[in-house]
Amino acid sequence: MANEKLGRPTKERNALLRGQVSTLLWNGKLTTSLAKAKSSARVAEKIITLAVNSYEDTVKVTKDIKGADGKKVKTEVLNDGPKKLAARRRIMGYVYDLQEQRKEKESIETFKARIEGINHPLIEKIFNVYAPKYAQRAKDLGQAGGYTRITKLGKRRGDATEMAVVELV
Repeated sequence: MANEKLGRPTKERNALLRGQVSTLLWNGKLTTSLAKAKSSARVAEKIITLAVNSYEDTVKVTKDIKGADGKKVKTEVLNDGPKKLAARRRIMGYVYDLQEQRKEKESIETFKARIEGINHPLIEKIFNVYAPKYAQRAKDLGQAGGYTRITKLGKRRGDATEMAVVELV
C-alpha cells in the first residue's frame, strides 16, 4: 500500500507527497488518509535516514573576514563535508522550503533575532534536531529506522475513508 498511486497522475502525486512529508517533518505530526500516511511515512523515513547517516560530516575551514575596523581577521568556520553537503542538497531537492512563522504576540525584533542567519529552517531542523536525536536512539536501542508511527483513527464521516495520524517517534 505504500507504493500506491493515490488516484493521481505522477506529478500531482509527487507534489502531494512532497507537501505532506514537508509538513510532517516541520510539525512532527500529520493527519491524512491511511494510504497517504503510509506513503508519506515511507519517504520521511528515507529522508531522516539520509540525514542521520551524514550529519556529523563537517570540515573546519579558516576564512578571512573583515572586522568592524576594516582589517582582515582569520576565523575558523565549520562547513559541511562532502557527504553532508550531498545529503543536504538531496533533501533540499525534495522537501518544500517552509519558512518560520512569527509566533503569537511575538514582536518583529525578537522574531528577526530568532531567525537571523537561518536560510532554510526545515533543513536546519532535520540536521540539527532530528538527526542527532535519532542517531542517539539508534546507538541506545541498537536499531536504525522506525522514525515514524502510524495510528489509525477510523473511518472519515462522509466518504468512509480510513484516516490515520503519522507522527515522528
